[in-house]
Amino acid sequence: MNTKSRNFDQTFLQKQRERLMQLREQLLRSIQTDQNEEAGLHSQSTGEAHEYEEDAQRLAMLENEGNLVERSRQRLRDIERALQKIEDGTYGLSDASGEPIPRERLEAVPEAIYSVSDLRAR
Repeated sequence: MNTKSRNFDQTFLQKQRERLMQLREQLLRSIQTDQNEEAGLHSQSTGEAHEYEEDAQRLAMLENEGNLVERSRQRLRDIERALQKIEDGTYGLSDASGEPIPRERLEAVPEAIYSVSDLRAR
């Protein structure tokens, strides 16, 4: 990996840091809410007489909730990595190749830690 630093102005980096921290807080709240809903679904199905269709619907809901939580956790890991990259001076460089990530992509997806070509290769 290329360890050269991307030269972004401090205003841009501070703005990105603040956005990443806000995203992190939103995701943490979302994950907690999803986990609480999942626990509620588990507790509803315990000890109740119910139809098989209801079981299938609940299982599908649990699976969807689990997928959402996992995607949120992965995004949270990317946010943490992007915050670390700001501190390291490597924000804006792909973790895979060291290739610069366009500023426009970082503005749209502040937690981007891979270039689009590196994502395609993965």
